[in-house]
Amino acid sequence: MTQLTGNQWIDHFLGTDPPRSKSLVMTMLGDAIAPHGTRLWLGSLIELVAPMGATERLVRTSVFRLAQEGWLVANREGRRSSYALQEAARPRFERANRRIYAPPGLDWDGSWTLLLAPNGSITAELRAAVRKELEWEGFAMLAPGLLVHPAFDGDSLAEILTRVDGEGRIFVCNANELPGVGARPLGELVREGWDLSGVMASYRRFIDDFTPLLTLLQAGKSPAPQAAFVMRSLLIHAYRRVQLHDPMLPLDLLPQPWPGSEAYALAQAIYRQVWAPAEEHLMQVLRREDAGAPDADAAFYARFGGLR
Repeated sequence: MTQLTGNQWIDHFLGTDPPRSKSLVMTMLGDAIAPHGTRLWLGSLIELVAPMGATERLVRTSVFRLAQEGWLVANREGRRSSYALQEAARPRFERANRRIYAPPGLDWDGSWTLLLAPNGSITAELRAAVRKELEWEGFAMLAPGLLVHPAFDGDSLAEILTRVDGEGRIFVCNANELPGVGARPLGELVREGWDLSGVMASYRRFIDDFTPLLTLLQAGKSPAPQAAFVMRSLLIHAYRRVQLHDPMLPLDLLPQPWPGSEAYALAQAIYRQVWAPAEEHLMQVLRREDAGAPDADAAFYARFGGLR
């Protein structure tokens, strides 16, 4: 693998693990489009994802479904269509970006976030909605009506509860270990609530898949703009896919060495190698449909600890 060219690596990756179109479009919206404003012309999106195996029909179907699910809103100008993020979906994109581009689990004060909904206190529909949203965010259900996570962001939790109409209807508190009572260490809850074996295996596969790409990039010249954009997109797509199943627990509570730390360092190194030529290709495509498409915002350049 290490003797392949960058384009051969791309062909090999797409041949063994081709991305699903709808998921790829979500990756594209978060990684490439969001830093450049809220609107994306459909023609630009079709051109951007074509080298990754997504046909025009699949792209159209994907954005239609994402609009139906409340992620996107469609607009038409003559015969052209554009899409923008639904305002209500923006907090979820922002949380995903924090997970992807920031170092994992470095700071933890030892406290745990608990949500309690005793039997009969909320409807079955609300209970199911809360469980679905919070398990997606990495919470574990330790018992009926009891969800727990260490170090979860309070603002994000408030947004989730508001979105599912659970504000003021569920008990939420912070818990710390009580010393001197002979209790089990709270850290042992990790073994009770989370099965991390699948996440660890996925991180190791990511490392195996993308280490050869970093070797190629470090050994050769900078890739052509379109190839760099494909590499960056496949990198974030694969990394994001692993992170969706990672409960993002503090490093203090995780098995060591934690492969997620190595995976982050690998993603950081590759992203820093390809972001500049990738942006060149992205802006060429965006400005063919919209001459006023803005440059990336300041948050883009803060990714992975700083790109400049």
